[in-house]
Amino acid sequence: MTDAQTLLANDPWWLMLIKVVVIFVFLLTWTIFNVWFERKWLGKMQDRRGPNMNGPFGLGQALADGLKLLFKEDFRPAKTDRIIFNLAPWLTAAAAFTMWTVIPIGGEVSMFGHQTVLQVSDLPVGTLFILAISSIGIYGIVLAGWASNGTYSLLGSMRATAQLISYEVAMGLSVVAVFMVSGSMSTSDIVNAQSQLITLFGQEISLPGWYALLLIPSFVTYVISMFGETNRTPFDLAECESELVSGHITDFSGFRYALYFLAEYINMGTVSAVATTLFLGGYRAPYPFNTMFDGYLDQGWFGPLWFLLKVQGLIFFFVWVRASVPRFRYDQFMVLGWKVLIPANMVWIMVVAVFRSWNAHSSPALLGVAGAVTASALAILIFSSIQRTRLERSKSAAPRLVAPSPGSYPVPPRPGEQLPELAGWMPAAIAVEASHPAGGK
Repeated sequence: MTDAQTLLANDPWWLMLIKVVVIFVFLLTWTIFNVWFERKWLGKMQDRRGPNMNGPFGLGQALADGLKLLFKEDFRPAKTDRIIFNLAPWLTAAAAFTMWTVIPIGGEVSMFGHQTVLQVSDLPVGTLFILAISSIGIYGIVLAGWASNGTYSLLGSMRATAQLISYEVAMGLSVVAVFMVSGSMSTSDIVNAQSQLITLFGQEISLPGWYALLLIPSFVTYVISMFGETNRTPFDLAECESELVSGHITDFSGFRYALYFLAEYINMGTVSAVATTLFLGGYRAPYPFNTMFDGYLDQGWFGPLWFLLKVQGLIFFFVWVRASVPRFRYDQFMVLGWKVLIPANMVWIMVVAVFRSWNAHSSPALLGVAGAVTASALAILIFSSIQRTRLERSKSAAPRLVAPSPGSYPVPPRPGEQLPELAGWMPAAIAVEASHPAGGK
């Protein structure tokens, strides 16, 4: 057992209960703050004020919206499966809270006279536990569309299923390299492995060995997969308003809709917390604070502060992308996942395996150099894929001529189709009527 597992095994039941309640209350409060945070920064990026009327700095707006959903009429449409319709949002919300039980928020501290770590549980396979629970959350989305008995909801859940499966594979492959380098699947062990200083050409430098620097392709893949797993712009294709209204949550309202809304923002924080744990050193202090005052800022209750700053920075990145990147087409989205990210990560895993077996005791900085080269190749692959798609669209076949049936409602042609000249397809009787409309002279 590791030191963290030993301390957690000695925790009394009431201390574990306090940790669970604190995390639950924190996530609820943090969600309200993140709703305000996103709206405020979107306003600044789009040259408008954002929420500024209710409460100081507009903080009361998000709270008012949450209370409105709680007291809003919660109805269930006819011909829906009552049990599954009620169960689906709870599955998604429960999965969003459960993943936080294995995420280390801080290191060893003293709480009410007991030495413990700021973590509810430390499983030897904690990272796999996170991936497994995130898969359970998908059931809440799939069952929502199936139980709603509506076209928009069904199509939205089908899109979400394909989307989440595609990017869960990429996300799973991105953490394989982390397991290989750290030698553990425990989240606390992975954080501690990143606290070791990098040795470059025999000279120890003060930069911690964050896997975001040593395993750049894995980090880039995980960050892209974060957007696909949380249905956030530019990958919000399961809920796009232009064609699916709200996707799998079209028929939900009131408290059940609030559960999905809550789960989305908690999941946004969860994937950011996992990225912080696996790639950004977790609760450890960044350079140069990790060496200041003999490492005093890198221990104790400073851990949660660094952890929250890193996670909030990733949430800001979510907001920044939403304000600046348009929504992808669905085919582009699937091509990026299956034809770019997954093959590139499989190649990268083989590179890491060869490097570890060939030079396991060398400086990890050399692995970072190999990662930078692979990340550059990945960027070139993504760019060439986009250019190839544009070239194929520009060289598409000539549009197909289609003739509407006489008397049909006039609709614009679809992509790849073209209407012929008016006199070429309109029957004589209709042409005469068109040229001399009823009541005309």
